[in-house]
Amino acid sequence: MRTLVIKRQLDSAEIAEVGALMAAAERADGHRPLSDHLWLDLAQGGREGFAGLLAWEPGHEHPVAYAQLSRGNSSWALELVVHPHHRYEMHAIGPELLQTALDVVGETGGGSVHWWVFEPTRAHAELAASLGLRQGRRLLQMRRPLPLDISTDLVTRSFRPGADEPAWLEVNNRAFSAHPEQGGWDLETLLAREREAWFDPDGFRIHERDGRIAAFCWTKVHHDHQPVLGEIYVIAVDPDFHGLGLGRAVTLAGLDHLAGAGVPMAMLFVDADNAAALGLYRELGFDVHRTDCAFVGEISPTNP
Repeated sequence: MRTLVIKRQLDSAEIAEVGALMAAAERADGHRPLSDHLWLDLAQGGREGFAGLLAWEPGHEHPVAYAQLSRGNSSWALELVVHPHHRYEMHAIGPELLQTALDVVGETGGGSVHWWVFEPTRAHAELAASLGLRQGRRLLQMRRPLPLDISTDLVTRSFRPGADEPAWLEVNNRAFSAHPEQGGWDLETLLAREREAWFDPDGFRIHERDGRIAAFCWTKVHHDHQPVLGEIYVIAVDPDFHGLGLGRAVTLAGLDHLAGAGVPMAMLFVDADNAAALGLYRELGFDVHRTDCAFVGEISPTNP
């Protein structure tokens, strides 16, 4: 008999158990199963809108599956991980965890839900449809070798921890006002990333105009990947400075920094329907490496 436990905050032992499940899934699939936003919610979390669902079976010392809900700027993000040794039970485990997660959303006021799937199959689409979810956003991971054969003379500087947070948050939230994950950040959201071992202020490139942050390219290096990957983690131009070509220039500044650090391969994520960004990245030599998909739906509040 499978047991399902819903946690609003995981203790250190539970985080370690879920971490072991993540590691097993990563070894089997070749990629980390939780997005960065959800992983930080798990590891540092317990914030409002978080729920971790752990499935246990008798005779197993590890959870056989884990689902997580995290409330974002305008929607709930949902991800599901099933232990590789139990994927033959996906037809039972998947619907149970996902439906329970959707019930939690309803009990917590309802709203838009995005169930994120890496490289979705027909089985994922059929499961989503059975839960009333439809295919929504497609997120492309793109890659290209470094260095580029072009550069930029745009002047940038390093991010200054303890000084730049308020101004950067204002620009980020203006630039991503309608974005479900990147918009609506607060100081604690930013500081949580600054506490991560991968955070490097020198890789967080800031371009200023008229004494203001006009654009930025925040990079992240994945040293645990072979070859080492340098990611354009977040990039934006303040809406007040659109139309000046800063997007392309600050992208090149970030890639220049990664190449200068000896990183041989760059990667980034972009929404498939963001034609302007997609065109820029293709011009710079990026090709699609994989496609992730969000199955979306509107969940009504259970207790209106």
